[in-house]
Amino acid sequence: MTWADNKAVPSGDGRTYASVTAAYWAFTLTDGALRMLVLLHFHQLGFTPLDIASLFLLYEAMGVITNFLGGWIGARFGLRITLFAGLAVQIAALLMLSAMDPAWTVFFSVGYVMVAQALSGVAKDLTKMSSKSAVKLVVASEEDGLLFRWVAVLTGSKNALKGVGFLLGGVMLEGLGFTHALYAMAGMLAVVLAAAPLTIKADLGRSKSKIGKRDLFAKTREINFLSAARIFLFASRDVWFVVGVPIFLYDQLSWSFDRVGLFMAVWVVGYGIVQALVPRFLRRTRDAGTAARSAVFWGGVLALLPALIAAGLTPGWMPAGFGAGDAPAIILVGGLLLFGVVFAVNSALHSYLIVAYSDADKVALNVGFYYMANAVGRFAGTLLSGLIYQLAGLMATLWVSAAMVLLAVVLTLPLRAPSRDRAAVTQT
Repeated sequence: MTWADNKAVPSGDGRTYASVTAAYWAFTLTDGALRMLVLLHFHQLGFTPLDIASLFLLYEAMGVITNFLGGWIGARFGLRITLFAGLAVQIAALLMLSAMDPAWTVFFSVGYVMVAQALSGVAKDLTKMSSKSAVKLVVASEEDGLLFRWVAVLTGSKNALKGVGFLLGGVMLEGLGFTHALYAMAGMLAVVLAAAPLTIKADLGRSKSKIGKRDLFAKTREINFLSAARIFLFASRDVWFVVGVPIFLYDQLSWSFDRVGLFMAVWVVGYGIVQALVPRFLRRTRDAGTAARSAVFWGGVLALLPALIAAGLTPGWMPAGFGAGDAPAIILVGGLLLFGVVFAVNSALHSYLIVAYSDADKVALNVGFYYMANAVGRFAGTLLSGLIYQLAGLMATLWVSAAMVLLAVVLTLPLRAPSRDRAAVTQT
């Protein structure tokens, strides 16, 4: 699919969107690498799982605020300003982390890193909101599932690159060390920031109608339910993903840093690839109505998987003769890879629905609101990941994950296709 397939995208808008997406991809690499660098570096320094989870709390909390206000800023002043601000803030966060001194006390170190991670959280959501909103503005038609395909490709490629970033973080920590890895990533983003103004239109995403304070809160029924479901969907992943699984692999299975980074990278890259391909095997999903029904079915399938993994890790559950030494790794790794495939289907459907439910003139507002809910889920999942793993272990995080997916499914049940009038507005 090219930028101008079936005259879906005007060539000027296509170039602008390509530039926005390229900047987002570059940012995503640093975001994934930074997550792995911080996780493994501070575990090596002796931080507890709850301490490590705390390092990411402001990162997720700032996502709530950034998405809430960033959508309004993007709609009022254009997406270019939010994208550039995101890149600049990420550079500042990387340089701030590079100045950290290992001789500092644990209390001061945690506080310092939390502030730097808060800046990174602001940066991530400004760039994500800008890119996700731009796709609605350049796709001229929603016929034949075109918008679904574009959203899936963008989201899937982003997640694949974030997985590459996880691997990059583990490799750079081994090869360059913590500080020099941060310098390298800041330099790469500085080059991207310098080049982006040459190709991105200044008025991209700027609303043609007046944006008032009421628009921050006034959402449709579908957007409210979808946003609530998003909270539990992403909390169900992060409750085991952020702290529990990486530390379990390192401590309990004796994996090296780069091996942990490789697994996390494979998981996220595979998740991203599947996400990009979802429209190919869900061919009957062509509009918001069919996507909503698919979200209920695939959510139900997803809820079974963490429960089955937890049961498989329970001592005495496996049949006699199954190698005790290999069983935990096979069950965990195989189960989580399958979880990633089904989670990708759910995430692709949800990401399409928020764009499909949004009017073109206020897409940045609605996408910002939706990803604010996403940040709430990630915040809760991050906190619970460290807390539950420290108190009850990995299996407990998986049982909580299953319960959260079920709640997300319940919240998708009321979703339906937009009204004809609303759909007509969306397609203009």
